Amino acid sequence: MATRCDQQYTTPSPPDLPIKFRKRIRALGGSDIALVIQKCLFKIDVSSGHNRLSIPFNQIRQTFLTPQETEFLNSGDNKKKCSEMEVMLIEPFLRRGTISLRKWEMKKASGSATSMYVLVGQWNLVAWRNALREDETVQLWSFRINSKLCLALVKRKAKSNGYFVEF
Repeated sequence: MATRCDQQYTTPSPPDLPIKFRKRIRALGGSDIALVIQKCLFKIDVSSGHNRLSIPFNQIRQTFLTPQETEFLNSGDNKKKCSEMEVMLIEPFLRRGTISLRKWEMKKASGSATSMYVLVGQWNLVAWRNALREDETVQLWSFRINSKLCLALVKRKAKSNGYFVEF
């Protein structure tokens, strides 16, 4: 039996950014809109003890950082000091705020590591305000205002035909 999380990988292509988000981004002077990731929220993504949304490298749909931003995020030593960028975030109910973007290397027991970006800092508040739950599907979109990176988080709801609608 397919779970709601499985459905996101069986759809032919992800849905477009909803019009209300596109209008909000344009009203702010935003451009270069791109889908970063469509993912199912796992328990750890909505756990108040973890306070982070993971963005695994292997699920990123297209590059959303400039070479300079990538270099900056790579400059942290990932022990106690992680380089982070404060970015504007448009939440599912169109509230604007800021959140921190970091790059993490998650060490595995085998000795290998998995690289990912994470949204941290205010993530618990974002998850609570927008009633984000395990097994829900979200999309993270990037855009730029005067070349500055910004993000938009869209909450999606699965329909019986396997496609998603805005929630």
